[in-house]
Parts: sequence; structure tokens; C-alpha cells
Amino acid sequence: MATHVIMPKVDMDQETGTIVEWTRKNGDAVEKGEIIIIIETDKVAIDIESPATGILQGIRAEPAEIVPIGETIAYILEPGEQLPNEPESQDHDVSDSSQPAAVEPAINAIDVDATPVAHNIAKFHAMELSTIVGTGPQDRITKRDVQAALATKSSQVSEPERVYATPSAKRIARERGLNLNSIMGSGPGSRIQAADVLRVKESLVDVSPASSDGAKVVPLEGIRRTIAERMMVSYQSTPHITFTVKVDMSRFNEVRKQFNTKAEGSNQHKISATALLIKAVAWALKRHPYLNSSFQDDRIHLFSEINIGVAVALENGLIVPVVHNAIQKGIGEIATELNDLVIRARQGQLMPSDVSGGTFTISNLGPFGIEQFTAIINHPQAAILAVGVTQPEVVADSNEQIALRPIMRMTLSADHRVVDGAIVAFFINDLRHALEAPELLLW
Repeated sequence: MATHVIMPKVDMDQETGTIVEWTRKNGDAVEKGEIIIIIETDKVAIDIESPATGILQGIRAEPAEIVPIGETIAYILEPGEQLPNEPESQDHDVSDSSQPAAVEPAINAIDVDATPVAHNIAKFHAMELSTIVGTGPQDRITKRDVQAALATKSSQVSEPERVYATPSAKRIARERGLNLNSIMGSGPGSRIQAADVLRVKESLVDVSPASSDGAKVVPLEGIRRTIAERMMVSYQSTPHITFTVKVDMSRFNEVRKQFNTKAEGSNQHKISATALLIKAVAWALKRHPYLNSSFQDDRIHLFSEINIGVAVALENGLIVPVVHNAIQKGIGEIATELNDLVIRARQGQLMPSDVSGGTFTISNLGPFGIEQFTAIINHPQAAILAVGVTQPEVVADSNEQIALRPIMRMTLSADHRVVDGAIVAFFINDLRHALEAPELLLW
């Protein structure tokens, strides 16, 4: 009996996966547990193993194609077995039962060479695939072809009486004057997500490889697209409030030096400034739990764990690996874990568990010489800390004497729906005191 290879769900908030590469091709013999495909979620790339031993056949999604979770993307057949004769639908639907029934198209599109996602969208919008020109390999119809056809078909801006979309997607469409009926949904059952609406303008514009002035045009793809979409959603939907303070890092540097002397003597990883900062942030979050929360469904969700994400720069964007339960870990343990996460992030070897569950984010651009900046909140978290470079500055000390001190500026951005200014001020001042007197972390 044929075994379905489906687009897996490897992260709690995952709705789709992108085909990166098939490591085996149609007709290849594969063993159960052998890597046959690499997919990419909005966070990491994942190697997917064969669910059975047999012959790989019926590959239904090409590289760079976005596929909903639960969609069959290939089959593993026994020797001599034929591909199952079944409709191109969501074979393993993992969405809820409340989604509307798909509308049957006027012409059966099963025999048309199109990707599974293209079939699903055309079926939902009652479109005839036979009327669409494919631009994929060997003229195969892709989801972009169907979306382009939908855009052409929709000549007036009005929301249909019945459309399967999230409330935020409907709101954004109204604000931008877009017709939801012309937008392809990437969610379960082709449900239209907010990110689908935000990206639609790009798909409606025919962009040539180079503009008239010879400028190079770079497609917004992969992790860069994910970053763009998430930052746009966060900035548009979250009212940011920001506070900046200066921190005298004299004692911080002294304590860190002592830790590193201890680490060197015991053959352990050095304590980075970020590792010590994570411990201080966790200490402050425990005292101010509303900064360790999320605004969802008109409610404030206070997280029981303190999981600190750290933004790591990559060649094509950034990723935020997470140090889980930071409040319960010693500084040496945090330093070792952070070092491992950063190395694997830059090698593209992070697992979904390494980037999920974050409750607060730190973005440190000090190593790049940036003095001060404001970061966009990592949705759906309630706050993010932007850390600048530590550098000598002339200041007045406690005796009102002029002195040269290592000064660092940090800016906290918080969700104003969750916290008022006073709460943010209390948090960032407590954090400053902990950095200026690290012995407070024992309090």
C-alpha cells in the first residue's frame, strides 16, 4: 500500500513549509529513515526522512514551492505498485473541521499538470486550471500562476460575501483596498493569513529582472521574506513604546573578567557579555512578569517560563535561537548553551526546538559599533531589548568628579497594550542596576 509523504508540522505556529531540495528523485529506491527532502519553515531548514522503505514516486511539489502542512508531496510505493488514483486534495488535513467546503470547479482539473497547491486554490475559487498558462518547469501550473489569474479576474475592489480568512487578514485587506477573493491563502485549508495580504502587492506587480536605470532587482524570498512579513505585522499591529538608559559597565566588566578567569581555569567556555546580559534580563523579568508576556485574543498571557531569544545575524538575514528557562540556569551554563546555539545558527543546523518558545528577545549590535538603536518587537512577544556598544565616555561619578567610564546604552521597546510607561521604566531601571552591580543577581 502506498505511503504518503506529507508536509510535516515541526513548529507550533507553522502553517506552511517551503520545498528546498529533493535529495532523491522519482524512481529512486529509499530506505525508511533516509533523508529524502529538505524543507524550510519560517525559522529553520529541516531534513525530512522517508516514512517507509520502497520506491519514491509521484513528487507533487517543486523546489521553492510553499505547501500547507498535511499536504501529500510524494509517495513511497512497494515494488510494482502503482500511484493511487485519488483527487489532488489535502490528503492529511490537520486543520479544524470548521473550514468551508471547497467549491467544485466547472471543469475537472485533475488531468491538468499543476502543483497540488495550485489545484487546491483553483478548486476553492472555482477556477478552471485549463485556462491558466503555467510558468513552472515544463509549463507546470504553480500557485503563483493561479494567483496571477485570480488577480486578473478581479477587476473591482470588494470583499466577497464568503471568504475564508483570518480577522487580521480581513482588516489589513480593508485598510489597503485589496480584494480578498484575489488573494491566495497559505493557511490550513487555503485560509488567508495576514502575511498573505501583506505580500500580495508584490505578486500583482510585474517586475522585470532589472529596472530602466540598470539597477539589480533581488527577489524577496526565503528567510528575507519571512523577516519582512513578520516585521511589518509587528510594527503595524503593535503600539511600540520605547525607553533608553545609559549604563555604567565598570562592575559588569570586572565581574565578567573574574568569571572568565574561572572559566579558563576549569577549561570551560568564556562568558560573553551577551551571556551575562541574558542572566540579568531573566532576573529583571522575574520581577516584572508583564514584560514576559504576550497580547493575544484581547488577553494578556503571562508566560510561566523565561525563555530569552538572542538575535543572530546570518548572511541572508537573522534568526533568534532561544535559551530556555534562563532564570534557572547558571551563567556558565548559559554561556555554553549560547555558544552552541550561535555556532549552529551560522551553520544552518538549528532544530525547531532551538528557535521556538521565546518569551523575550535581546538584539545586541554592540559588536558592530552601533551606539544606540530601536528594535521592532518579535511578535507575539511583549518586549525586546536593543543593546549598543560599550565605549569610554566622560561622566560625573558619585562624588561629582569627572571620570572616564565604559558606558553602554540600551533601549527597551514594549507593547503599550500590555504595559504602561511606569512598568517599563521600573523594569529597565532594575535591569540597569543589575548590570551596574551584578551582585544583585544573587538577591
